[in-house]
Amino acid sequence: MENKSNHHNKNAKDGARDSQKGTFIVKVEFCQNNTWQGKITWAEENQSQRFRSALELLNLIDGAMAKTKEKASEEGNQEHSVS
Repeated sequence: MENKSNHHNKNAKDGARDSQKGTFIVKVEFCQNNTWQGKITWAEENQSQRFRSALELLNLIDGAMAKTKEKASEEGNQEHSVS
């Protein structure tokens, strides 16, 4: 069983090299209707936004990471076109 765990961790680390990273500060202020409400701050961009559910929180993180990936892709394309 230990080998499966190590194999899984190795794959997670390998995949992390290919993806962009982000730092988020999440402040859960309330828990109503069986979900979280609060505020998330995207540390690298110094942007904050309120969320009304755990699903909305995950969507905000996903959107921020998509912007990060898009920005990195654009920067990569500019480097190649300058040559």
